[in-house]
Amino acid sequence: MKGFNPQLSPEEMLELGIFGGYYFKGDVSEYPIKWFKKAKISESGFNTNLNYFKVASGQPMSVWLDKKWITPEDPLGWFQWYCRYSLGRRIKDVDEFQIKRWMAFGPRHIGAIKKNCEKHDVWCRPKQRQALLQWAYDPFI
Repeated sequence: MKGFNPQLSPEEMLELGIFGGYYFKGDVSEYPIKWFKKAKISESGFNTNLNYFKVASGQPMSVWLDKKWITPEDPLGWFQWYCRYSLGRRIKDVDEFQIKRWMAFGPRHIGAIKKNCEKHDVWCRPKQRQALLQWAYDPFI
């Protein structure tokens, strides 16, 4: 879709540290092994220290379900969709839905960081930066 240009690959995101290392809850069998060579992964549950910015960021799964952000095709949410999309899977309606969500997410958080932070202060607004990272945006703006 035009305008969908993630700045980070799933492999890069996993290496930097996302979702407390527990997004896949231990089941990574459908993804390339190379994605996990340097990934920050937890086998025993969400670990904030595995996130790049060492903060929890994002809504719980219950909110994702209430807001209807979860599709039957990707029961773990946006990042699962992005991983599968990056591997070549295409489902027109699901892709359009998730790409629109991605396009709406980044600009508002990037704008808030630029408005409220000194340039190059990557530790300003760590929750928003962690959220950007979890949406494949470069958090080091």
